[in-house]
Amino acid sequence: METRSAKRKKLLDASKQRLKYNEQEEDRISDLPNDVLHHILFFLPIKSIAQTSVLSKRWRNLWYSFPDLDFTSLNILTNAASARKKMSSYCLKGAEFIDQVLGIREKHSDIRLLRIRAFLSFSRLNGLIRRAIKHNVQELDIEVSTCDYFNFPRSIITSDSLRVFRLKSWRPGFRLPPLEIMKAGFLSISNLSLSRVILHDQPSLLNLFTDSSFPLLKKLHLEACFGLKHLRIICRSLEDLALESCFQLENLEISSPKLERLRVSSCFDAYSVSSWVKIDAPALQIIFWSYNTITEESFLHNLTSLHEAFVGFFVLHEDLSGAKLQSVSNFMSGISNCRSLTLENQCIEILSKNNRFAGVLLCPFRKLESLELYTGFNKHNNPGLASLFRISPTIHTIIIKIVGDRGTERKQWNKNLWDLSSSGEERYWESQTEGLKCFLHNLKVVKIHGFAEYANDISLVKFLLKNGKVLQELFLCTSLSKPRDSLFREKIRSQIMGFSRASSSAKIVFQ
Repeated sequence: METRSAKRKKLLDASKQRLKYNEQEEDRISDLPNDVLHHILFFLPIKSIAQTSVLSKRWRNLWYSFPDLDFTSLNILTNAASARKKMSSYCLKGAEFIDQVLGIREKHSDIRLLRIRAFLSFSRLNGLIRRAIKHNVQELDIEVSTCDYFNFPRSIITSDSLRVFRLKSWRPGFRLPPLEIMKAGFLSISNLSLSRVILHDQPSLLNLFTDSSFPLLKKLHLEACFGLKHLRIICRSLEDLALESCFQLENLEISSPKLERLRVSSCFDAYSVSSWVKIDAPALQIIFWSYNTITEESFLHNLTSLHEAFVGFFVLHEDLSGAKLQSVSNFMSGISNCRSLTLENQCIEILSKNNRFAGVLLCPFRKLESLELYTGFNKHNNPGLASLFRISPTIHTIIIKIVGDRGTERKQWNKNLWDLSSSGEERYWESQTEGLKCFLHNLKVVKIHGFAEYANDISLVKFLLKNGKVLQELFLCTSLSKPRDSLFREKIRSQIMGFSRASSSAKIVFQ
């Protein structure tokens, strides 16, 4: 029988043999190609990648040649006030770490990506960018907060390697060099994003974004350009354009044969009396126009490829001028080739509240298939809805999302009105039957979100069921109600189910 000491000796010998085998086993990870290891390391925080350099000479070389430097995991972007107090601690250490990493780069090792979020002085920021440019950086993504305004780094302008450049200043902002200097560079840039630009000294960017200055530019994003009043963008290669929070903008001209996506939000000077927008983009597929002040004039041409449009306006005064009403009409006519249209609440208000719109003809949306509306859905919104239905003869899906205070100027449905005369809402919709004939003969799906037991809601539902010749589905998505209202709601639902239907296949679904 084997003794305990013999067993211990056998186990010890076995463990030594396993250890010896493991030592002789290959290091398969280290034998992977550099590109594969770089790709794996990219998913780690930058400091963890740096720590792998102590494993061996092989891993140290991998770290020195690592092409994608993302320092955002350091979290050293903070506000200026707190940064001043901590400059000797965390913020300063983080900035020094970035300096050290760029300083140990091999002379012939290029940088593919450099991404920084930090509180930095302008001199340090400029130094970091110059080092990156020397290493032929291809993508430079910087979010920075500084103690004072700083000038746009000029080394960026003449770089031959840079393809993607994003610069966002949290505070207080940065200034661009003179246009003569700007126009001489950026020949390799394909993606440019600038945020919080100070342009009070040069409010016109009319000759900057052109083919001669940006021959390869495909994507452009401008945000919070303070002082910018006049902007012209004529780039033949441009495919994606976004303008945001340019509140002082007065004139905007866009001409690009390859532009596919356009986003403009919170732009234009509400007090300007000479504002205008001109867009010529035959390849445009998606336009997002949200919370923009209505310009005095709108010229939208050749939007023949438009598929989706999202439109919303910011209205400073309830009483719009005739010129601005005509501008809205021209804008809507310019997007009339779209197949899917979403309108914010203010659009319905503009169409409904101003009787003068009756004299402004809206161009038919003959290709429109889907219409989504955000509306307060009060009684005074009905003319605006009717006008939209009238110019949408081929539509098959409508989504109405009721927003705002449902208690304002709204009354609950009175079931006794069925036995007496029709309500005012019902009479209005019945008066529109002839003008909405094409619309009613194509409509198949209706979804109403926020549906409640109000006269306006039920009158429209009754009208669509009664006259929708090919209506297939009517979804009524109700809002939450109090338990004491549940019995009343069930009665209303049963009464809706009893409404007459022009289409035998029409189904009513309560959600």
